[in-house]
Amino acid sequence: MNLLTRVATAVATAGALTLSVTTPMAQAAPPATDWSKAVVDSTIARNPDPQTIGGWGYTRGLFLYGMYKVYQRLKDPKYLAYIKKWADYHVDANGHVNHSFNNLDAMQPGNILIFLHKETGDPRYKAAADQIRTRITTYPRTPDGGMWHATSKTNELWADGVFMAQPFLMRYGQAYGDEQYATEEVTRNLVTYFNRLKAGNGLMWHAYDGDRDAPWDPKPKPDTGTSSFFWARAFGWSAITYIEILDMLPKDHPRRQQIIGFVQHLAKGLARYQDRRTGRWFQVVDRGDDPDNWTETSASSMYTLMIDAAVQRGYLPRTYQRVADRGYQGVLAKVKTGADGLTNIHDISEGTNVGDLNYYYARKRNTNDLHGLGAFLLMHEQLRT
Repeated sequence: MNLLTRVATAVATAGALTLSVTTPMAQAAPPATDWSKAVVDSTIARNPDPQTIGGWGYTRGLFLYGMYKVYQRLKDPKYLAYIKKWADYHVDANGHVNHSFNNLDAMQPGNILIFLHKETGDPRYKAAADQIRTRITTYPRTPDGGMWHATSKTNELWADGVFMAQPFLMRYGQAYGDEQYATEEVTRNLVTYFNRLKAGNGLMWHAYDGDRDAPWDPKPKPDTGTSSFFWARAFGWSAITYIEILDMLPKDHPRRQQIIGFVQHLAKGLARYQDRRTGRWFQVVDRGDDPDNWTETSASSMYTLMIDAAVQRGYLPRTYQRVADRGYQGVLAKVKTGADGLTNIHDISEGTNVGDLNYYYARKRNTNDLHGLGAFLLMHEQLRT
């Protein structure tokens, strides 16, 4: 989809004014809304002090990463200042973050540290990034090299885990002369996670437990160690990670084609299970016929990003562009402007553990949850180009 087509779609989806048939002369169409800017500006308006969006954690890191993407395009200094102010609540004068980094989720905001060091040159941010990189060396792994979801979750791999640590490690390696270690570690983790979580229908299970004793309901499958359902956002994180790593991975790397294969695997499943009515994907992806199921916005954004980027980069045939375009329109249908003039994004699942069908279906359907705002910004910055 070219930019003109995307703009037309966005205007139509947003409910742009149409001319009456009695209008005596043609008028210029109103400018298309820059939904990335609208989401960032609305979030700042609601949270003028970035401390109020929350403490150190992956949802804040995701949203601020999305904001940084918008900053790179628009160069609005208040966006970078907002990101910096949030980081400065957590990075002390010595460049230390008060965190043990005993789970992968806590590593994701490390991306912000690398961006800020690049933008400002302040050595505190590099020192804080070093803290995470040092922890990665000693962090526990499964026998086949996958970083545990958390040190308290022995031999567990969750599909979201790769996004929380691997893009940071790859960026760190390329920025600070540690590329050989980073590339080997990152690609091994992607392969290990995929091999443990892949399913024959083109999707990925939510989680895997090598010990088969995780306190999930239902319990890990005895034969594969996987959980029992395809929760949408779980492997949405994997989907966007594949694109990010492929963008950074050397063209001649021996695992490159294998990772492209992961994208192709997911694309087949996502094309199969995309909701034909809305263009979005369901909270439990393969259960679209269940009346208790519902389409979820953050995962739909992630899938749309992956498929569009994969088509643009030649990993998928052009026939998949229709899947991405329908996903984009479906996500935009969940973006509304309130009476206060601020932008709202609806039907975003709250944070979710491993569970049964009723658990997934009953998750709160939040508005403006940072999971969804961050995923939307990454998607929109991809598809608007």
